[in-house]
Amino acid sequence: MIAESATEVLASQGIRGLTHSAVDVRLDLPRGSTSYYFRTRQALLEAVVRRIADTSAHRFQLTGLAHAAVAGHTAAARAMAAWLDDLLVSRRHHVTARYALTIELAGFPELHELLARALFSREHAARLCEALGASDPGTASADLVSLIEGLLFDRFAGARSLDGVEAGTPASVDQFTRPLAAFLRGMS
Repeated sequence: MIAESATEVLASQGIRGLTHSAVDVRLDLPRGSTSYYFRTRQALLEAVVRRIADTSAHRFQLTGLAHAAVAGHTAAARAMAAWLDDLLVSRRHHVTARYALTIELAGFPELHELLARALFSREHAARLCEALGASDPGTASADLVSLIEGLLFDRFAGARSLDGVEAGTPASVDQFTRPLAAFLRGMS
């Protein structure tokens, strides 16, 4: 509860707005409650990163990507596109917090590594690429994660964020599906 609220505070108020007191206020807790559980700012930041990573791992299990791979490249691309679209709809605060923390945690290798893998897993991508017949699943999975990272950022804050395509719509899923399908077809 505290870690999720800290993620929401970070997403809405920025990195400087994330304080123990701000989380207490958001949760309507007595002053000092958040600092009782997370003594330092670093501990609070780590809780945010772990919350994003744990939620991603749990939600990924619900995507059906493993079954989509059996159905072929287009079905897998569409399932990944739906996952990306859902990030922009129901977990936008996680995406926002992750981007805000990317620079902040660059000097903390352990947290940076966890954050870098918080939304997308090369291991899951490698299994998907292998199931889809990639000749080199390791390289294909690294490339796929890079593509996914770029697509998400572009829709979140890049040029595509200006196109007027609303997350949570078929047009949004289609916009993600096209480049993903092209990549998956080309990796064999």
